[in-house]
Amino acid sequence: MRSALPSFSLAVLITAMNHPALAAIAPVNPAELQTTASDLIYTTRQGDTLMDISQQFTGTTRNWSAIGERNKISNDRTIPIGTLIRIPLTLLPDEESEAKIVAMAGSPLVRPPKGNDAAASIGAILKEGTEIRTGKSGFMTLALPDESRISIPSNSAVALSKLRKTRFTASPRTEVSVLEGKVESRVTSLVSNKGRFEVRSPLAVAGVRGTHFRVGVTDGGTASEVLEGGVAVGMAATKKSPQTLVSAGKGNLTTGKGVGSPVDLLPPPLADAASQLQIRPTMVFNVQPVKGAVAYRAQIARDAEALDILQEAQFTQARFKFDSLDDGRYFLRTTAIDAQGIEGKPSVTAFTLKARPEPPFTSEPKNKVRAAQVKFVWTEATQASAYRIQVATDPDFRQPLIDQSDLRDTQFSTDQLGDQRYYWRVASITQKNGTADQGPFSDTQAFVKMPVQSGASFRDSEGKDITINWQSEPGQRFLIQIATTPDFSSIYLTRELSEAELKLPRPPSGDYFIRVRATDADGYVGAFSAAQKIRIEARWADSSGEAIRSSDGVIRTGF
Repeated sequence: MRSALPSFSLAVLITAMNHPALAAIAPVNPAELQTTASDLIYTTRQGDTLMDISQQFTGTTRNWSAIGERNKISNDRTIPIGTLIRIPLTLLPDEESEAKIVAMAGSPLVRPPKGNDAAASIGAILKEGTEIRTGKSGFMTLALPDESRISIPSNSAVALSKLRKTRFTASPRTEVSVLEGKVESRVTSLVSNKGRFEVRSPLAVAGVRGTHFRVGVTDGGTASEVLEGGVAVGMAATKKSPQTLVSAGKGNLTTGKGVGSPVDLLPPPLADAASQLQIRPTMVFNVQPVKGAVAYRAQIARDAEALDILQEAQFTQARFKFDSLDDGRYFLRTTAIDAQGIEGKPSVTAFTLKARPEPPFTSEPKNKVRAAQVKFVWTEATQASAYRIQVATDPDFRQPLIDQSDLRDTQFSTDQLGDQRYYWRVASITQKNGTADQGPFSDTQAFVKMPVQSGASFRDSEGKDITINWQSEPGQRFLIQIATTPDFSSIYLTRELSEAELKLPRPPSGDYFIRVRATDADGYVGAFSAAQKIRIEARWADSSGEAIRSSDGVIRTGF
């Protein structure tokens, strides 16, 4: 019974039978090979023939004549040991290559050839034919064997249409198809190894030989933007369409009507100095508006090259907000987008996020104070083990009048402040690795310390009515209280007034306590003045209530 041989095995077997030497070819040591711009150079060994060499390097014996012609050898005879044989690079076969996920954010999905969607993971190896979808908040960076990088931002769908490399030279043959969104490529120079890197979209194809560029599918077409090197852009519909060279600093838009002319990329938006330190969990970045920009793209990355992006978003204004990041050092990368959807040159700003422990919310004082002792009050911060308060006469706190740390309570009082404007803020302190770690200060609060409300003045006129006066300011309203106990637990009279004077029938004789509280024209309610004690003397009165007098004055009871 004959055993069946696979067709490819049979072909190899027949070749080996016709050329016995092929069956004993020793493996080639790649270190012994040399490469030029057009050839692979092999040094022959004992027994080598052109057919041997053709089979070894091109995968078939049929190329022996082309190799002979390149080396001016007319027949397939044994070649002297040590002969340098030039094998055209165009004859070398391709073999499988791969891409590795080196950075990602969010929840990108990958679909291998003939497979289903699966969650991506750092370190995963992707093969030719894999499709990638980053989703709303996803991001992915791939590394190729030649150290090229492919970055895929959010809301993008990309297919690794071709991932191959030339045998022996590892010259890359890469083709990336952008189905939706955008892809940014940093391609290692392909000039010396005759590699090829193309990015395709439904409308355009961009081919390069070592550059940094972006290709994105927009509502208007396919935008190509070149940051370094040059890109040849042509229509995807035909391989023979005229190509337009887009050089560094230029971009173009390819539509169904053709390849657009290159235009200058918009300049990079520059972030302000305040962006370099973020002290709130919700980060705010301001950049200088760029003339001609209709939108801005902002990305936050762990690295300056933005290969490891954590968050990104598009904004219509030159002000960006991000949150949900841990404290640390990051990079903000921003670009301006023109009316065609072409993205401009990037700016990169290093910044530090130090927002924890978060400061407490300040409670009082705010706006103004009318009290001899100023009381500062704030909320309790859950992470804080202590607090630090600063009070100054300037909003920059260059020379704080009060700088008190290690406060365990959520309030602080002082009677050492004069009447003027002040600024104050408070920070949380926690323990981190056995060391005190202070977070950022709260928003600065300003207040004016006003003169303390003066006490009421009273002089007994001995009449049937008494009058009480006190100092005032224009527009103030007042609350006056008279009590028979110094703690005002027993109130004799409470009255609201618009004038700084109270006139009332003479109360029974005895000791009384008076205090006044003013409400300013702006609605600020001050503290009560210090209580003052007055004494109402007993005296004889007539039927009308007026005091009975003698030549010596009012006649008091007890005489």
